[in-house]
Amino acid sequence: MNNKGCSTGESAKYNKMQKLGRDFYVRTDVVQIAKELLGKIVVTKFEGIYTTGRIVETEAYAGIIDKASHAYNNRRTNRTEIMFGDAGHAYVYLCYGIHHLFNVVCNTTNHPDAVLIRGIEPLEGIDDMLIRCNKKKPDASLGRGPGNASKTLGIQTEHSGMDLQSSQLYLADDGTTGFDVAVSKRIGVDYAAEHAQWLYRFYIAGNPHVTKHTFNKEGILLL
Repeated sequence: MNNKGCSTGESAKYNKMQKLGRDFYVRTDVVQIAKELLGKIVVTKFEGIYTTGRIVETEAYAGIIDKASHAYNNRRTNRTEIMFGDAGHAYVYLCYGIHHLFNVVCNTTNHPDAVLIRGIEPLEGIDDMLIRCNKKKPDASLGRGPGNASKTLGIQTEHSGMDLQSSQLYLADDGTTGFDVAVSKRIGVDYAAEHAQWLYRFYIAGNPHVTKHTFNKEGILLL
């Protein structure tokens, strides 16, 4: 693991992963949670297929006060009801009818904050990831962008509502630190008016699995 882009093929640390407990998600500062999720690992085990990926890009959504959030102004639907429930559950929705986007529900009940997992660096189960993505060999596009991140890990809308304390889908910490973190505006939320300007997107600077976007040029490195 290098200290900058966090790009690696090493696997020694993965055996030391500790599942993130419920307390990690039951916090009121969704922006801090989004930042702290960088470097953490998403683990999936669906139908006997085990895959893992390191989170390299996230976006925070501040529930009812955030015009970019599905739950803005206390909007409750069958789909978003999961966001109003207990923290530490998956919220997965379909975007443009094809992309399954994986979010982590945060805060306390009836405070529908969430963090979108926008990009992952594949770690384990890469052969299965390639099959899922219909690719012959791995490259930087594998896991880049929220749709690809979910696809490589096998996460679909059927997993929405799943408890992240389960053995099938959870987030873990292997102690990786030392990478550079940058912050920018969120991608694709122009509809959110002035809230589109909020610096709620976090990413590991220099990592090739981060979404390529003009906002990266405006990104601010955090100390």
